[in-house]
Amino acid sequence: MAVVEVSVVPIGTGDASLSGYVAGCLRILQNAQGIKYQLTSMGTIIEGELAQILPLVLKMHEHPFAAGAKRVVTTIKIDERRDKPLTMEGKVAAVEEKLCRLT
Repeated sequence: MAVVEVSVVPIGTGDASLSGYVAGCLRILQNAQGIKYQLTSMGTIIEGELAQILPLVLKMHEHPFAAGAKRVVTTIKIDERRDKPLTMEGKVAAVEEKLCRLT
């Protein structure tokens, strides 16, 4: 299981707003089976099997081009564990647990 953070930034669109492009990228994830995702203010977190996520990230990267962007910069962070299950919620809970110990 992997947790992947992806940020797709279209450049050369002639408009400062990117929310329409983000919505198009999220539609790709909505139509996917077997993955979880969470939109954040600066990107999207995707949870699932890496072999399934990477083709989705490619589709997300291609979406702004299909919508007229001249250039797209996509940043991907991959966190994959093979020793125990990994989830978005588990990663946050681990930090919150340690934060409680500090107080």
